[in-house]
Amino acid sequence: MSNAEQPFYRRPLWIVVAIFIAVVLVGGGIAAVTGAFDGRKTTASPTASATSTASSLPAGAASICGLKGYETSGTLSSAPTAEWKIIGSTAAPQSAAAGPGKNEDGGLFNTCFAHTPTGALFASANYLATTTDSRNTSRIWELLANGKAKDLLRSTPPTDNVDASTRGQVSGFKVDSYEGSSATIDLAVTISGTGSDDQLISYPVVLKWEDGDWKVVFTEQGPPIAPSALSSLGGYVPFSGV
Repeated sequence: MSNAEQPFYRRPLWIVVAIFIAVVLVGGGIAAVTGAFDGRKTTASPTASATSTASSLPAGAASICGLKGYETSGTLSSAPTAEWKIIGSTAAPQSAAAGPGKNEDGGLFNTCFAHTPTGALFASANYLATTTDSRNTSRIWELLANGKAKDLLRSTPPTDNVDASTRGQVSGFKVDSYEGSSATIDLAVTISGTGSDDQLISYPVVLKWEDGDWKVVFTEQGPPIAPSALSSLGGYVPFSGV
């Protein structure tokens, strides 16, 4: 099936632009892309499992930047409190408890998120926002989990494929899974500026706890779970910076 015959959300270019995927590996090549938006503040309270104290954490569970909190299971049934900050041109949720705990390049490149469901959510949304600033393209590999995709991205000169007319924003989320060492956060992303009505996309971000932080899992073919179109936010927790 040609690209013209495929639904827009299954075309390679649309997948890249619509959900701000930092890397797409096709035939050994890597493309870095960017997007756009702005932000504000949301408040609510999360629900999750009990946390462990720092002194009782197992090896490798502690945050690399000293953020407190460690949860081996849990979920979020409401939107956590967040101060929304602009990275590139996209709003990203941040908090003292969930992270980011490490800010570089004037806040453009942020890492270190809490070892909790909220930390995993914030890491996912911040990952998307970080890819929208072209000044970060040479460092996106640092956000990926160890593997061939990370190695390829690190060794390949970045290319900027900017579509400034296409804009996107996280509009909601679901915690599909959370097991302490791994998590899958399904982000609902609203895409505008495509020449038609706004589109709502499901983008599941697969994460792995590695080296004291949440890292994004990517394969040589792209994200482990393919994005798909959504008709509404039904089943998602509303969560937005605009």
